[in-house]
Amino acid sequence: MVNLPKILSDKLEKREQNNAFRKLPVYKDLVDFSSNDYLGFAKSETIFNQTHEYLLENNIKINGATGSRLISGNHNLYQITEEVLAHFHKSETALIFNSGYDANVGFFSSVPQRNDVILYDELCHASIRDGILMSNAKSYKFQHNNFENLEKLITTQLETRNSKPETFYIVTESVFSMDGDSPNLEELVTLCQKYNCYLVIDEAHALGVFGNHGEGLLQSQGLQDKVFARIMTFGKGLGCHGAAILGSQELKNYLVNFARSFIYTTGLSPHSVATILIAYQNLISEKEAIEKLKNNIQFFNQEKLQMSLKPMFVYSKSAIQCAIIPGNEKVKAIATQLQENGFDVKAILSPTVPEGQERLRFCLHSYNSEKEISDVLKQLSLSVFN
Repeated sequence: MVNLPKILSDKLEKREQNNAFRKLPVYKDLVDFSSNDYLGFAKSETIFNQTHEYLLENNIKINGATGSRLISGNHNLYQITEEVLAHFHKSETALIFNSGYDANVGFFSSVPQRNDVILYDELCHASIRDGILMSNAKSYKFQHNNFENLEKLITTQLETRNSKPETFYIVTESVFSMDGDSPNLEELVTLCQKYNCYLVIDEAHALGVFGNHGEGLLQSQGLQDKVFARIMTFGKGLGCHGAAILGSQELKNYLVNFARSFIYTTGLSPHSVATILIAYQNLISEKEAIEKLKNNIQFFNQEKLQMSLKPMFVYSKSAIQCAIIPGNEKVKAIATQLQENGFDVKAILSPTVPEGQERLRFCLHSYNSEKEISDVLKQLSLSVFN
């Protein structure tokens, strides 16, 4: 085989030297505190069987989409599922993409224009940042969840630019994937209304977690009509694959015409879209898993307080709980100890997070028992303080 160019080999070697080298994990049968399967839908035999039955009942026996949605891949299940999503999320329309990454890249690379300004939270996901890099708009990051800093950026742009921006896009997440915290959405909506900004919220880690039926944080607060676009990702709480952008009919029409990650890719298979549809039906009918998840989040927060672990953790009421343990080598060693004791807890290393902000990331699920939660926190305490 032909070897890598030296410049690439050097980059890999530097990663190894910094204890930041990534490897694909080997599956081990450990207690799950690492996956994004918050409600256990990915493991649900019920959803698996219902999806299969739905396909057979509707005589859908096709393995692939056969092409992009604009050519041959727009099978009838897309329309049915998008209508269900729009109704569930109280949105005018929904447009399904192949993944959350595709949705964010497609949106941010096509919607903001050359004379526009994008202001995004400094901790926004890589897919958002990659989409912004592909845009012709100017972009600036604001300090994490700091709306005074955001307002200052808005006013500075209005005062210093020779020609006023056509449009401001304000971008954040309702639950941040590496901290598990959330912005004050009501305050953010008020700020956007004050300056006539277009608000875009990624709800990837809120779907299935917040709201009576897991509808997401914005909708649980009755703010869904105050935003320009919501991005819903199905690979977390919904336990399957794909994503949708929620918004107006005009926005959907625009994305179908200009979002390259939508236009130039083979669509999802009928089976994938059917799984999304059935998972949403289970969100509506199965409240037990959502309530169990909420109880586990509350129990985790109570236990970390009782064990004097709270100062280590980022404040979070979500299913993502992060203990800051600076240093790649140290956090990897503690993660290894937890795994050796039967708990699948992953270390998040720099450069994924800033240097000095390395952490253990605990993902909570409806199927975790209170004993498992207590035991993993006891083991964390032993590993850190002994």
